[in-house]
Amino acid sequence: MGNTTTLPDKQPALRVIPMPKDLNAAGDVFGGWIMAHVDIAGSIPALRRAKGRVVTVAVNSFVFHEPVFTSDLVSFYAEVIREGTTSITVEVEVYSERNPADPKVYRVTEAQLTYVCIDAKGQKRPLPPT
Repeated sequence: MGNTTTLPDKQPALRVIPMPKDLNAAGDVFGGWIMAHVDIAGSIPALRRAKGRVVTVAVNSFVFHEPVFTSDLVSFYAEVIREGTTSITVEVEVYSERNPADPKVYRVTEAQLTYVCIDAKGQKRPLPPT
């Protein structure tokens, strides 16, 4: 395993414990499971900033640093890093806590996603004032 770290001193957008059904053929948590949860976590600050519905329009970057295992407590930290006229870019960092008897924290994934604000008809709309 890579270097251990500490959890960020802020509130996570999401925390989840993967289950055996979330494993890939190699016995690690399936990358698609992590990607789906990153998208959910990223959408939370985006919809708060948009004050309404958003949709994912781009995964700008996605890097896996370490594997995730069942029984890890996986924490997703998400924050808005850029705003456009209708879009919001969010950075998501993912940490895995394992071995409760001797806790170790690993930064396992990082990603940037872009969301677009939409109205009730699914059309783009401008970001409201802050």
